[in-house]
Amino acid sequence: MSCHDIYVNSQIVTDDPESLLSALAEFRFALRGFLHFSECAAQEAGLHPQQHQLLLQVAAAPRDTAVTIAYAAERLGLKHNSAVELVDRSEREGLLERTADTVDKRRTILRVTRKGRNLLGRLTVSHARELNELGPRLAQVLKRISVHRHAGSTAEAQ
Repeated sequence: MSCHDIYVNSQIVTDDPESLLSALAEFRFALRGFLHFSECAAQEAGLHPQQHQLLLQVAAAPRDTAVTIAYAAERLGLKHNSAVELVDRSEREGLLERTADTVDKRRTILRVTRKGRNLLGRLTVSHARELNELGPRLAQVLKRISVHRHAGSTAEAQ
């Protein structure tokens, strides 16, 4: 699904565009604040922020998912060659390891190492703490945005 598809399929009609703009701006501000926190926390732990995201996606993949470079690239929104470079760097630093896929020998499976899990564990605790503080604010802003969505759905139905 492209950004265009998301836009076309979710147009909102509202009788209070200023309130919607305000809610969207507040949501973006809060979300960017969390992302900034996440980037700083990763750097303080000795990771590049994209390495943190890579470790998170690999470690949290569903059990029945083959965690390949293609999977990581998709989850991180990266091109395949960029994901390869990120995986290479993370492997050199002992954060990830690659093993041959037993089903398809042409691809490798990614796994977080003990060192990677330890770093990820520390970051996960601090991120959960930050989200516990930020969560109520985000929920309130999402509720304000949701009111406009319902108003749009009502207008579209008429």
